[in-house]
Amino acid sequence: MAHDSSERFSSFAEFYPYYLQEHSNDICRRLHYVGSLLVLSILGYAVSQQQWALLWLMPVAGYGFAWVGHFVFEKNKPATFKYPLYSLLGDWVMLKDALTGRIRF
Repeated sequence: MAHDSSERFSSFAEFYPYYLQEHSNDICRRLHYVGSLLVLSILGYAVSQQQWALLWLMPVAGYGFAWVGHFVFEKNKPATFKYPLYSLLGDWVMLKDALTGRIRF
């Protein structure tokens, strides 16, 4: 089901195909993966070393890599601006799907 930018999604299951369509560029997807893995690394390090001040780097790493992917390679506006919660969930589901071979890495 195609959606234009003015439509709202009633569930994540409805949103996710749109999300994948907005991440069709391989480099954009890979930059998302790098950002997500950095977020996990920062979180793990900050918690294990009790360096709580480092947690502010999580959104910088996650969104920084993702937004470069969108603006430079995908040439579209990140879904985060219109669907922040579904988009955040989409990042993690897309990473899981890539790591499990469900979608192209």
